[in-house]
Amino acid sequence: MSFQVSTPSLPGPTVGTFAAEHLSPSYPERAARGTADKLRAWQAEALDIYFEREPRDFLAAATPGAGKTTFALRLAVELLARRVVDRVTVVAPTEHLKRQWADAAHKVGIRLNPEFKNSHAFTGRRFHGVAVTYAQVAVRASLHRQLTESARTLVILDEIHHGGDALSWGDAIREAFEPAARRLSLTGTPFRSDTSPIPFVTYAPDEKGIRTSLTDYNYGYGRALADGVVRPVLFLAYAGKMRWRTRMGDEMEARLGEGDTKDVTAQAWRTALDPQGEWIPAVLTAANRRLSEVRHSIPDAGGLVIATDHYTARAYAKVLHGITGEHPTVVLSDEKAASLRIEEFSKADTRWMVAVRMVSEGVDVPRLAVGVYATSAATPLYFAQAVGRFVRARRRGETASIFVPSVPQLMSLASALELERDHALDRESTNDGLDDSLLDSEQREEKASEELTNEFTWEALESTANFDRVLYEGTEFGFAAEPGSDEELDFIGIPGILEPDQVRDLLKARQARQSRRSAAASSARPPEADPEPKALYRTLKEQRTLLNSLVGMRAKLNNEPHALIHAELRRVCGGPAVAQASVTQLQARIDYLRKGMKQH
Repeated sequence: MSFQVSTPSLPGPTVGTFAAEHLSPSYPERAARGTADKLRAWQAEALDIYFEREPRDFLAAATPGAGKTTFALRLAVELLARRVVDRVTVVAPTEHLKRQWADAAHKVGIRLNPEFKNSHAFTGRRFHGVAVTYAQVAVRASLHRQLTESARTLVILDEIHHGGDALSWGDAIREAFEPAARRLSLTGTPFRSDTSPIPFVTYAPDEKGIRTSLTDYNYGYGRALADGVVRPVLFLAYAGKMRWRTRMGDEMEARLGEGDTKDVTAQAWRTALDPQGEWIPAVLTAANRRLSEVRHSIPDAGGLVIATDHYTARAYAKVLHGITGEHPTVVLSDEKAASLRIEEFSKADTRWMVAVRMVSEGVDVPRLAVGVYATSAATPLYFAQAVGRFVRARRRGETASIFVPSVPQLMSLASALELERDHALDRESTNDGLDDSLLDSEQREEKASEELTNEFTWEALESTANFDRVLYEGTEFGFAAEPGSDEELDFIGIPGILEPDQVRDLLKARQARQSRRSAAASSARPPEADPEPKALYRTLKEQRTLLNSLVGMRAKLNNEPHALIHAELRRVCGGPAVAQASVTQLQARIDYLRKGMKQH
């Protein structure tokens, strides 16, 4: 099966004359995936490092939008030209991505077959190699090993963290590509939160003895942002009141963003995402208004709503059609038709696309500038992949705006966007604000939330939305505001083209203006004769302690059993037992007891 290849041509200097220090960090301007004629500074630097050692395995971690494909294809061109390798195999997570790789490779003279099936037929004279998926390799690892052994092969493992998705996948990838002459592993997001080892990644103990992945070259979001290669991201968080009924008949009430239990937070979050409530229409309206503002500066800017499943995706599309009068592009599955719809949207200037998870990773639609994170997925890896769809900059000054539910998990992940993390095989708490054991449990939490839906056959009763805050560079700006208010418009109406420091200064100015408005409104209102004390007991532990204390005081005064008082509180205020009640429900019981004790 060995075959000769014609040397692919690619404009630009050969290795040894990259001179990364003489290139602008963001040079060249953002091109289509894998088609840049010249190299950005980081790409040239990474290639210099590679050819200093010419290792068999090389791991490059670069933030989404930085240009990993261009880097990988340039390396492939060099290795083919030097006769170090004769064939190229690209392994990608999805069918859509393997076709995307083949298209990009064709533009630099490398012909990859994305239609290769798991058969012995390989048309070597027509192609320089193949593009396959991880799942495809796992099905017939022995066949791909034979293909790898039949010629000196460069294997490009795109988003290599997927190699640990299943034990069988990792074993299959090792079997198939162990004989490869060269292996280039790429990743654009934080490594896996679990302890599944990733094939062909080297691990070594750190200063604490924790086995940690070793990256040969790392180009993180923070550095890329400073270089102007990626967009700064504004996270616009929306809170609101949620009510739902459980299978047991209890009516639950909670507000997004309060310190409730994981179960209550998960159910409140799902209630917010219910397309029949008011939260989704309010947030989609705000996001569409933000998109209109961005399109003043970026006329073809597009928006993406990431949905949890097919049902909600279709429902969100219907809501968007009512808001915009335009039918959004709907992408429901990882099929050929879905890939075509994504490609058509990428080349068009329509406003919105609604998709389930397949768009969360690797799909290159550079015009995406506004996102709505309308899914219950909360793993660090998935969140980073989703954010990566919006950070690809085409010119300096573009910003990305992502609307998110105001829940603690997402706020923590948004705050840690610039955090560079390696993959640890051993569990250990770190000092970076995120505990490895917590990150490791995120996947289980999501599964637990899915099981919760079965345990509590709940009915969403009510959801309202309000603007909560903006999170930018880990700092919070703004205060609660009603949808459609001037206070909300202060933040969703900022220009779409701004330098990162201009974004920061403008957010500070808008927050100061909001504070002045609030102070003026407060001074104009007549003072209340006997204002109620503000709720200071924001944590569950503090609220339960206070509630039990008040129950004890009333029991002593009236000689009533504690259980009888708790039963009365549930009857009057609603909700389940104290252990399952939300912050909002506990506060209502506290207020009820205080009011009754005042009257006596």
